[in-house]
Amino acid sequence: MTQEKILPLDALVARLAEHRRRGERIILANGCFDLLHVGHIRYLEAAKALGGLLVVAVNDDASVERLKGAGRPLLPAADRARLVAALRAVAYVVVFGESTVAGLLERLRPDIHAKGTDYTPQSVPERDIARQVGAQVAIVGDPKQHSTRELIGEILRRFRR
Repeated sequence: MTQEKILPLDALVARLAEHRRRGERIILANGCFDLLHVGHIRYLEAAKALGGLLVVAVNDDASVERLKGAGRPLLPAADRARLVAALRAVAYVVVFGESTVAGLLERLRPDIHAKGTDYTPQSVPERDIARQVGAQVAIVGDPKQHSTRELIGEILRRFRR
């Protein structure tokens, strides 16, 4: 079942059109999800709690490297997408290659664009395009106290020989 949640963009657009015809709201969340941690879970569960179908856009490998630097991602996009798709809150996953989800907002036209608490409504890079497509921007999740970079650092400290 997890694998069926991961769709190419064109298939996702068609699937979301079916959901809209049934009156369902669409929520878009996104991220690298390089090493899944509790902050990611809280973010996605909070996005789902906004009420609707949660679609998660996962950055592809090249965009993670551009955003996070050399040595990242730790896991390939297919594995990261599979992990995110396994979460109960997530309805669909799409992998994308841009640095922001502006293009996905245009194609998917969600009702809500959910971002984590490391953003403010004013700092969301896609806020203008979200407004243009009629999507509300929502800041969700717990305070930014978890990060993959810090988790990697902790693993290195503990297991350094």
